[in-house]
Amino acid sequence: MKLIIFDFDGTLADTRQLIVETMQQTIAELRLTPCTDEQCASMIGLPLKQAFTELIPMSDEMGERCVDTYRRIFNVNNAAYVIPTFPNVIETLHQLSTKGYILTIASSRSRKSLLEFVHTMQLEEIFPYILGADDVIHAKPHPEPVLRTLEAFGCSPEEALVVGDMKYDIEMGRRAGTRTCGVTYGNGSLQELKEAGADYLLDSFEEILTVV
Repeated sequence: MKLIIFDFDGTLADTRQLIVETMQQTIAELRLTPCTDEQCASMIGLPLKQAFTELIPMSDEMGERCVDTYRRIFNVNNAAYVIPTFPNVIETLHQLSTKGYILTIASSRSRKSLLEFVHTMQLEEIFPYILGADDVIHAKPHPEPVLRTLEAFGCSPEEALVVGDMKYDIEMGRRAGTRTCGVTYGNGSLQELKEAGADYLLDSFEEILTVV
């Protein structure tokens, strides 16, 4: 194995509270059908517009309004949050990098937001390649983010592992032909990860060292 492609939200960083609160504030401001926190969290991992249109029946125009409203509220909320990484993430990433693995990110978050988080966490040197939702035509669970990453480093699917907390991550990796690893501490359920066909299941991030 040469290449490891990580999801961000729910896999590396614990952004659930920030995302769910921002979604709930967006729903309230636009007077949309109320949803539970669990329903909002189940959409994490999808492109922003798709997350809202799958969560609540709405027009395409309202989906765009949700995106604009969410981003405005998010910028305010994000300034007040210190986003934590999950336990042992930073140390384990450095160990993987030292061992020679190529580490990348494929996320449904915008590229600008991703780069800001990676900079704050001082992980620029760890991740030489980052793809956000606006860097691809087809976002998760489409395999495009993985296929583009493989092409960028000249790797075959057999040389890569996709790691994420949601079924969309696992489906993306499987469609690209890579091995997949689900982390059970994020936003997705163990059952969903199993049903999506994850090759490995980890209860803590550092366990990835036993997989690779």
